[in-house]
Amino acid sequence: MASTKSFIPVLLVIVTMSSMILEARQLLQTTTQPNFPGIPTFPRPTTLPPLPSIPTFSQGSLPPLPTNIPSLPKLTMPPLQSFPTNIPTIPSLNIPPLPAVTSLPNIPTSIPTTFPSIPFLSSPPSST
Repeated sequence: MASTKSFIPVLLVIVTMSSMILEARQLLQTTTQPNFPGIPTFPRPTTLPPLPSIPTFSQGSLPPLPTNIPSLPKLTMPPLQSFPTNIPTIPSLNIPPLPAVTSLPNIPTSIPTTFPSIPFLSSPPSST
């Protein structure tokens, strides 16, 4: 039953491909070229129009630059205020010391030769 279900679509694909190949061959064997409309020709200008002239602007006159630079007036700053002498002191915090580390976790020195296995990924047990 399953083979007939897949046989019919395969047969339809083969028939479709063969008909496409036959039609393509027939198109290649035709000797007449299709008539395309010609490209219209547009009249070409014989001379370019003259470029516009650049207008001339009148030259303005600038006043002469000053030779001496004026100095800025000297500013005097008022004296800084004195800081108060009765600043309250910041209380110190007493933090208890941390407990000393006496033992470290045991680190294995040898690599185990058997690893735990996952049941569905491991091979079945041998029967011998």
